[in-house]
Amino acid sequence: MTTTPANFDAVMRHFVESAEPSRTPAADMADLAGVIRTLLGLNARRGTRVRLGGSLFDVVITGSGLLAHTAVACLDERQYGCGPVIEDPGPGWLYWLVPPGSAERWEPHEHAVCLGGPHTITLPPLHRTVPPGPYWLRPLASDRLVPTTPLRQVLAQYRPRPARPAPHSALAGQLGTAP
Repeated sequence: MTTTPANFDAVMRHFVESAEPSRTPAADMADLAGVIRTLLGLNARRGTRVRLGGSLFDVVITGSGLLAHTAVACLDERQYGCGPVIEDPGPGWLYWLVPPGSAERWEPHEHAVCLGGPHTITLPPLHRTVPPGPYWLRPLASDRLVPTTPLRQVLAQYRPRPARPAPHSALAGQLGTAP
């Protein structure tokens, strides 16, 4: 059956009326405006605070320095690009953006800690690829996050150590718990 201009409206009305009765937005659309504001903020050349977990990403925190940069280069070679990594020279940490839900499955690791919701992270502007301040060591791309299995392997191999207290110690001090 072909649709002609005369019956197009009738066909569309039929589809609308036969669809689910609810016309309320889907539950997962509640955060859409926030996600859009975040992405616009990154494009507008300003840092943007993002809640971890949900459908975006979790973050693995490691020390920075030569060994951490070697781990990034290793993942670049293994995967034709590492995935998004933020370097924060202040505390000497790397923030590896990993798939959402990783924090729930992350086993304790001597050289890294993985955080998800309800924690937040401030993403640097997309154009910032050098210091001062946090910057994109590897850029954020819409199609890639850092996979946790290869990340755990290279972290175990290269053992990046921070210049300052390990993420475990610093977070434990902030949360009032032992590492």
